Amino acid sequence: MTDCNRRLVLAQRPSAMVDGATVRMEEVPVPSPGPGQALVRVRYLSIDPTIRTWMNDAVGYLPPIAIGDVIRSIGIGEVVASNTEDFVVGEAVFGTTGWQDYTLAGAHAADLQILPPGIDPSIALNVFGVTGMTAYFGLIDVGRVQVGDTVVVSGAAGATGSVVGQIARIKGAAKVLGIAGTDEKCAWLVDELGFDAAINYSTEDVKGRLRTLCPKGIDLYFDNVGGMLLDVCLGQLALRGRVVLCGAISTYNSPQRSAGPSNYRNLITKRGRMEGFIILDYSDHFAEAQFEIAGWVADGRIKHREHIVDGLEHAPDALNLLFTGGNTGKVIVRI
Repeated sequence: MTDCNRRLVLAQRPSAMVDGATVRMEEVPVPSPGPGQALVRVRYLSIDPTIRTWMNDAVGYLPPIAIGDVIRSIGIGEVVASNTEDFVVGEAVFGTTGWQDYTLAGAHAADLQILPPGIDPSIALNVFGVTGMTAYFGLIDVGRVQVGDTVVVSGAAGATGSVVGQIARIKGAAKVLGIAGTDEKCAWLVDELGFDAAINYSTEDVKGRLRTLCPKGIDLYFDNVGGMLLDVCLGQLALRGRVVLCGAISTYNSPQRSAGPSNYRNLITKRGRMEGFIILDYSDHFAEAQFEIAGWVADGRIKHREHIVDGLEHAPDALNLLFTGGNTGKVIVRI
């Protein structure tokens, strides 16, 4: 163990993509665990679109990251020193670690929990983590997926969208369609994950393809993107269609407030419903969802992919992958 803790802090609020002026690397002494605390060496970071929203000076479901504070994120680490029986040296822990080499767990420190033995860290941050929980509860509880539904997922080759489509199939959807940004991603959705079809929004007429593929309309649209794709899918809702608002990644780097969808009135005509959610509202029920997802992973009905980026210093680049479309599956930084 070194005596230096590298950490990435917010230097200034971004107006677009995160760049070298947004985040600053600092070197500070490794924190010393006090009574009831443990020192954790961070090993993996979960890279999620919401990190970008926390960098804005805006009211949200969590306070914005303050200038000079460590970038907030979920991670997994290893206990390397302990002054408490709650954390044993060598144990893996997960929770809010932030973009840094070391953090403290225990009394008045980071809210970290022990990771059960035998669980691969990359899977723990993917289908068993916030990604899988968001897909599960967003689709089942908020979207109320039903047998026979036609389900459309935007950002379908991303961490959450790829799991949403697979759970929709498991729950009896008649047709599952994904929207992604490259032919390679579309092929992965269909050939490996079992989507019925995929639309490349970069090269295809999304509206025209949806009309062909969903002649009776969209029963459930799971939106990770917002913007134009939300508007198009609102315009093609089936009677009593539902829209799940999970994210709006197409708008996160825009300095201007995004315009509202012009097709929102179709919710009236189709007697539809559009609802947003925050996964923290379901934290008390994570264990039951993880148990069910574990069964689906074990029997091969849910497949997953991790996009690993090595090095704490590359965490900003890893975050930007989510907005450039440079990833397939879950982005994780390995420190």
